[in-house]
Amino acid sequence: MPADLHEHVGHGHVRPDGTRPGDDVRVTATARRLVVALAVACAVASVLGVALLWPPAGTLAALREQVSAAGPVTTTVAGEVLSTAQATCPGTSSDRLPDGTIPDSASCPTADVRVLEGDAAGQVVQVQVPADVVRGGMGAGDRVDLSYFPPTEGYEASWTWVDFSRTRPLAVVVGVFVLLTVVVARRRGLAALVGMALAGAVLGLFMIPALLAGESAVLVSVTGCSAIMGVVLYLTHGFSLRTAAAHLGTVSGLVLVGLAAHVAVGATHLQGLSDEDSGYLGQLTSMGVLQGLVVAGMVLAGVGVLNDVTITQASAVWEVREHAPGAGFRTLVSSGMRVGRDHLASTVYTVAFAYAGAALPVLVIIAVTDPAWLDALTSSKIAEEVVRTAIGGACVALSVPVTTAVAAAAVAGASVAPTGAAGAGATQPAEATPPAALPGRRAQREAERSGRRGRR
Repeated sequence: MPADLHEHVGHGHVRPDGTRPGDDVRVTATARRLVVALAVACAVASVLGVALLWPPAGTLAALREQVSAAGPVTTTVAGEVLSTAQATCPGTSSDRLPDGTIPDSASCPTADVRVLEGDAAGQVVQVQVPADVVRGGMGAGDRVDLSYFPPTEGYEASWTWVDFSRTRPLAVVVGVFVLLTVVVARRRGLAALVGMALAGAVLGLFMIPALLAGESAVLVSVTGCSAIMGVVLYLTHGFSLRTAAAHLGTVSGLVLVGLAAHVAVGATHLQGLSDEDSGYLGQLTSMGVLQGLVVAGMVLAGVGVLNDVTITQASAVWEVREHAPGAGFRTLVSSGMRVGRDHLASTVYTVAFAYAGAALPVLVIIAVTDPAWLDALTSSKIAEEVVRTAIGGACVALSVPVTTAVAAAAVAGASVAPTGAAGAGATQPAEATPPAALPGRRAQREAERSGRRGRR
């Protein structure tokens, strides 16, 4: 593919008149009806799936009651650190040294905290703080969260350390992100943010309760993610045949991710018990639910990557068809796949680095303790990340040819309007496409043969 065409391949380029490369491609009525019908069928299937799999009312409420019954109800309140003090206390198993021994004494810092809300607002309480927290940086003026345990029979009320209060800095970080997204990307950025909010609603109101209710993880995750992408794609990129082709490729990829994740989780015996939080969740739910959460997590992790790859592939094929009006199905597929291979290669290591960054503390522990690396990679925590990366990468690789083939089939018989006619309604005659704009020698020969057939 020539460099001048390769620069324009993508889904963000816009002409001065407001149109995008590929908008001059006129798809035949038959191809349009077929692609639209398939896209509508996918959207209807996802809506029906959500309706059929919708969890029973009160699923989360029942688990909350179970948690409350397991111990006294606590209240989290905000506080402000007034001062910290260092003290020593007898060592415990949590203070174990690298050589396995337990020290005779350990650091037990405390903090005086003024309560900022609730009935005890203004009261100063003393709480014990983990030594690592104090060493990491903690001083007067820091806002923190405390847990308040009300008095029970035989026990007085007590306060315990929870964590730093991050509400304000997180609000600033998110606010800057939202502002920059809207200022730079404008309407599309706002649409993407709305799509994120929709995804959060589907996840919180449908997917999590349905998984906890014991529904099939494959069906719930694929249906929920398909519903999300069915709205996000059109909201962000507009209603067009190009977006519909990307929608079909995305749904195909999600189905592949769900099935592959289900098989891989079973084959590798990943049970979702890789950390303390999942172990606590296992006390509240069944083992099947935990494994389902692992499967659903893999499907969710692949959503964003699939969206990026499929919309780019559809746009690439549309642009190739615009620059090579005589290109047939095979030429469009081969040209689109050249773009797809480059994009796929960068996507694979991008995903791998993202997961490696998330698991970096674990990798550091492995490096320090110096075990056999192969044994470490097969441990539950690392193996889950390895499987997630492999499944996501493999299914993205399969979604590239699927989306390319769908887009190529849609535009193979399309005509190309004069440049700029799509947006400005221009009627000036089209200029001949220079050979440098064609995606390759094969496409040029195809165009020349098409022209000779037309003259006959």
